Amino acid sequence: VDGIEATRRIKVASPATKVIALTSFTDDDMVFPAVKAGASGYLLKDMDPKDLADAIRTVSNGEALLHPSVAAKLMKEMADGGSESIDHTLTKREVEVLQAIAHGMSNKEIANHLVLSEKTVKTHVSNILQKLHLADRTQAALYAVKEGLVDLNDDSPSASRS
Repeated sequence: VDGIEATRRIKVASPATKVIALTSFTDDDMVFPAVKAGASGYLLKDMDPKDLADAIRTVSNGEALLHPSVAAKLMKEMADGGSESIDHTLTKREVEVLQAIAHGMSNKEIANHLVLSEKTVKTHVSNILQKLHLADRTQAALYAVKEGLVDLNDDSPSASRS
């Protein structure tokens, strides 16, 4: 089976297992199905072994990862008009939380950044996933990138396109 089907099968057999897609494909027609299948990360095989070890630790801590070149490609496609408009049912605060998720921040980091309780952040994350019909933080991060809510070249979680 291919990596997408393998990811599906792993997630069905063990939903708590974290999966990182390690591939040579940067096309969004491969990225989105992998994430939708349950991958918590999408990385390219040319990664430095130390960076791969760091990525494994990051994903095991519940954070999402997207290889920078894949994220840059998605951003370029959005800049060229390849994006649909954002779902306007999100509140301003939910958009801020979504932007922070896309920057790989944990709930605790988001809480500190936005001066909220961690419980409030968890509620916002749950609402975002429900409103956007997404399964997890990785899908939320990809949604934010695809919709132009973040500039991954800027370290600030509130950096967005206008």
